[in-house]
Amino acid sequence: MQERRVLSIQSHVVRGYVGNKSAVFPLQVLGFEVDSINSVQFSNHTGYAHWKGQVLTAEELNVLYEGIKLNNVHHYDYILTGYSRDTSFLETVVDIIKELKTANPDLVYVCDPVLGDQGAMYVPENLLPIYKTKVVPLADILTPNQFERKRLTARRVMDLLHDMGPETVVLTSTDLRSKRGGGFLVALGSQKIKKADGTRVSQKIWMDIPKVDAVFVGTGDLFAAMLLAWTHHHPTDLKVRAAAVGPRGARRRLTTAGPGKKPSPAQLELRMVQSKADIENPTIVVQAEVLETPLH
Repeated sequence: MQERRVLSIQSHVVRGYVGNKSAVFPLQVLGFEVDSINSVQFSNHTGYAHWKGQVLTAEELNVLYEGIKLNNVHHYDYILTGYSRDTSFLETVVDIIKELKTANPDLVYVCDPVLGDQGAMYVPENLLPIYKTKVVPLADILTPNQFERKRLTARRVMDLLHDMGPETVVLTSTDLRSKRGGGFLVALGSQKIKKADGTRVSQKIWMDIPKVDAVFVGTGDLFAAMLLAWTHHHPTDLKVRAAAVGPRGARRRLTTAGPGKKPSPAQLELRMVQSKADIENPTIVVQAEVLETPLH
């Protein structure tokens, strides 16, 4: 089987699952070779009461990349990026992506623009213009959440994000009202595809996802990685790609705290290893509605 190699530039934690800890394992389980660069290295994610760690600088990122280049092992099929805290670091990431795309025009760049969630920014405001003008135009697949989508563009339309560059856009959470009631979260997706007759259409999907009464960290990082993996197998079927993601154990994690008690951050960590079988052979439990519209 031909090797499929991913360069993943994201955060890392010693304990728990966010960033590269959420992305590398499922990609490897699905047969991808993953080279990971950690934008930060923390003891745990910042939702805990305490955390310690280090932030990789742009210079240190460049040193690592130069080492890969010197050995002529910088050939990739996919790039996956997530959390970055520094403008110079993000600018260096952009330079690396441009160079790798020049070397391999078929390379697919999956961008999870980790800016914030729950109404709060994770990163400095001065990263936003770089995402808008440099990162998003390079992306082939973009996976913003509701908060990130509002920051990236004032319009509530995926077509505008398409116009900025990405062929595929998945809004991983929105404030749209589900037709199935308040117990469901709405996710939207859109992909530009070329049909057999040569016409180009925008395939849009709508998914109603059952809510879980808790805030889990690392799910967006996992989603982006799984979307990358299933893009390889179903490049023109966004409906299948978006549905075949996610580990089990969310509700089970809520029971570990005991009746009436709020789960701790440690109890809310993703059950990644326990989900290995589900990652390899996912069961489709969320159905997507599909609408195709012509592109002008």
